[in-house]
Amino acid sequence: MTMTRNKMLTFVDVGKEMPAKRAADARSMDFLEIYGEYAPAKAAEQSSRCSQCGVPFCQTHCPLHNNIPDWLRLTAEGRLREAYELSQSTNTFPEICGRICPQDRLCEGNCVIERSGHGTVTIGSVEKYLTDLAWSNGWVESIDPLVERSESVGIIGSGPAGLAAADRLRRAGLQTTVYERQDRPGGLLTYGIPGFKLEKPVVMQRIRQLEEGGVEFRLNCEIGPDYSFDKLRARHDALLIATGVYKSRDIGGPGAGLGGIVQAIDYLKVSNRKGLGDAVPEFESGELDAQGKRVVVIGGGDTAMDCVRTAVRQGAKSVRCLYRRDRENMPGSRREVSNAEEEGVRFVWLTAPKAFNGKSDVAKVRVSRMKLGKPDASGRRRPELIEGADYSEDADLVVKALGFEPEDLRTLWKAENLDFSRWGTIKANFRSHETNLPGVYAAGDIVRGASLVVWAIRDGCEAADSILSWLESRKLAAA
Repeated sequence: MTMTRNKMLTFVDVGKEMPAKRAADARSMDFLEIYGEYAPAKAAEQSSRCSQCGVPFCQTHCPLHNNIPDWLRLTAEGRLREAYELSQSTNTFPEICGRICPQDRLCEGNCVIERSGHGTVTIGSVEKYLTDLAWSNGWVESIDPLVERSESVGIIGSGPAGLAAADRLRRAGLQTTVYERQDRPGGLLTYGIPGFKLEKPVVMQRIRQLEEGGVEFRLNCEIGPDYSFDKLRARHDALLIATGVYKSRDIGGPGAGLGGIVQAIDYLKVSNRKGLGDAVPEFESGELDAQGKRVVVIGGGDTAMDCVRTAVRQGAKSVRCLYRRDRENMPGSRREVSNAEEEGVRFVWLTAPKAFNGKSDVAKVRVSRMKLGKPDASGRRRPELIEGADYSEDADLVVKALGFEPEDLRTLWKAENLDFSRWGTIKANFRSHETNLPGVYAAGDIVRGASLVVWAIRDGCEAADSILSWLESRKLAAA
């Protein structure tokens, strides 16, 4: 016990240290991840800073309730395989969460020693280190069900919720089929998040693991035109809807229809396709390539951060981000804002677009200046217009990163019997993820609205467990 204690609680003497970050001018030239890996001794040192507090707020504020203090202690003791196995026990994809979770808002942001002024334990970086080590050393176990079961489950959507559910259901021996409308699995992990945050081989190795374990992926498959929702229900014993939300929120105003004004999802998807080696006409024509352009991104969330940093790497002449609140009230990761600023992005706080000017293509954005009033329903201070303070920003490419809403699945799928909320999300029990239709479940953003990957993973795992329980209850009832 004494030896364990001596290996921990070093935060008083040892400072916080992230893995080495590539210099801004070098990393801005490519789409590779910007952080390196810890050396084993450094991972142990940084893990040893954990205070092993009695009430681990890091674990409480993790949507997956990962056993963070325990696998930090194991890492500090050099028991790396055990540390990985413990992190994997509660997280289907720890190498993905270690890279893209906003730790500064979740586990690290609630670290006790961070609150006491000593600098947080670098939880995300250690998680990434452990899982990358596990892949390279062959510690990641293949999907090999002990018993094959005859029941089948269909999953609509191969984003994080769908993949997490597929992993859990297939390990239980169920015949699992994932229906995906794109030509590759992964959803936003593949086409939405840029490579400098999540390199695509990291996603594809999990896809291969699922395929080799018996999960069937049906790609280029559109529910409605290609597969009837009702026929899909009839084909499978249970169905999980995990489509995510991909309808972009829009902004109007004079000139909103000019060329060169695009949605964030289209811009990011084209960039990711180009990075994957696809022929992309929209990029080759220059329409969705920021090379040499004055780029204005509208929005303050993580998607906006992805867009500004993508534009830098495409060789934009200048990149500005307009956000209607200030830095303290923005929803995006503070770490990402800092990375973007290092790379040359200029944030113009307390601004909102008023109009777009140009002939056939956008040339300028007319911008209104804002001030902050009283808090709104979200708890953040409401932006208010400052009269007579407008100005113009030059722009050749405007990217709207205003968030996402659900598509009209009721109409697209002719799913008249499925209950939807007034926001267009699917109504489902937040614990069991059951919808109003027997055997039909829903998980991830299509239920909770646009949210974080880690929440989608949690929802997918919970939905899979509920499906397994429901199938067992049906079997017992039929016996």
